[in-house]
Amino acid sequence: MASSTAETHAARDVAASEIIGTLEEARRQFLDLVDHIRPELLRYCARMTGSIADGEDVVQETLARACFELPQLKELPLLRPWLFRIAHHRAIDHWRHEARRASEPLDAALDIADTAAFEPDHFVAQQQAVRAAVSSFLSLAPAQRGCVILKDVLEHSIDEIATELSLSVPAVKAALHRGRAALQHAQAAALPAARPSAPSPALKRYAGLFNAHDWDGIRSLLADDVRLDLVSRRKAAGRRDVGNYLDNYQKSRDWHIVPSRFDGREVLAVFSEPTASRPRYFIELGWRDGRVVTIRDFRYVAYIAQEGAFELASPTAALDSYPVEPGARS
Repeated sequence: MASSTAETHAARDVAASEIIGTLEEARRQFLDLVDHIRPELLRYCARMTGSIADGEDVVQETLARACFELPQLKELPLLRPWLFRIAHHRAIDHWRHEARRASEPLDAALDIADTAAFEPDHFVAQQQAVRAAVSSFLSLAPAQRGCVILKDVLEHSIDEIATELSLSVPAVKAALHRGRAALQHAQAAALPAARPSAPSPALKRYAGLFNAHDWDGIRSLLADDVRLDLVSRRKAAGRRDVGNYLDNYQKSRDWHIVPSRFDGREVLAVFSEPTASRPRYFIELGWRDGRVVTIRDFRYVAYIAQEGAFELASPTAALDSYPVEPGARS
């Protein structure tokens, strides 16, 4: 009897392992299928949420939802409109969750006559939207925000936008007209950007330890309940599992990190080498009582770094609090 029970449990373990492997392979194939759309989704979601990092969160939620829904469909939908439709609703859900409210109703597209005066092919409006700060779009009602981003930033057609947002063509044109006016007003009223603050001592120390390859020093900064999000690849929790992630950096040499700010957040900008002209991606840390409790590493979604500007600390900022002597351990 005991032998039969053990065999049953072993068979279940094998079946579970096979299912997990099948699902992981299907997920990988799906991500490969939509890979060319992801940067465009980020540009949309970043402006819908007012934050590049939050926008990437919504992209991840969108792809997870799409991957879940796909097996339930009878045939493969047109990927771009389908993904943008999911992204639009996920971005609004995120916006609601963050308790951000625009001045007009959620579904406001407004009933404006469909006349030539509201035709959206307007070069000045397009340039205005492209140059606008990501957070500027939060001043627009969601329907207006979505239409302006899709038309003026991503250059989708009116018909495509109508399909993606489930609106009529006249409603899209109306939302564009009001949204562009609201965006222009928001930019005119925007305050000058504040000077970036110096990187925190904790971030400078972490960067210094990292660049010195002092992995024991890095591990000493990790909280027992530290959580890792290697975005789009895997998640881990606890010092031991997160330590395995650090092992991968220990084995490679294609990085150099500098304390920085990106999209208003304190981050570690990751260069391919100290003399590289622009960071490839970034890592964001969360702290509690002097210990690292969260690590978000954007190595595998490097397109996010193209969406904003880095405000880099001085080249020696990563060393100011951690002098590195010749022959430092690696």
